[in-house]
Amino acid sequence: METAEPGAALFRLVRYWSRRWILQASEELTGEQRRVQDILVLDAVEAAARRDPEVAVTDVAHQLGIDRSGASRFVTAAVEHGYLERRAAGADARRAVLTPTPAGRELLAGSRAWQEQAYRELTAGWDPEDATRFAGYLRRLESELP
Repeated sequence: METAEPGAALFRLVRYWSRRWILQASEELTGEQRRVQDILVLDAVEAAARRDPEVAVTDVAHQLGIDRSGASRFVTAAVEHGYLERRAAGADARRAVLTPTPAGRELLAGSRAWQEQAYRELTAGWDPEDATRFAGYLRRLESELP
């Protein structure tokens, strides 16, 4: 069945790939599917750091679209797994700032490489100009996220 509406097509793609890529990437990169939330948290920290280098739990909550308590549990797990560290903010020692550890940066880099490989595989049969144009549109959409 072909979807004529671009909004519906976009959200169908998001639903389809958001769950599949993260489970596969987690399994391949860590040997465990349960590290999914660690990858999501690292991605959220990286995205938030583009706007402010001092990323807090509330920033992770915003990026993931979940409440602060849920983000706090995710962050605590990532810290326990060695992917993030908490430290006091420079201006306000009561505020915790999140920073990826070397293991976290490695996991995030592996996740990015996995995503790029998946994109290349998905567009392998496309005309190279179409794949490049589509990549540009995806980057443009991503750059407009709040």
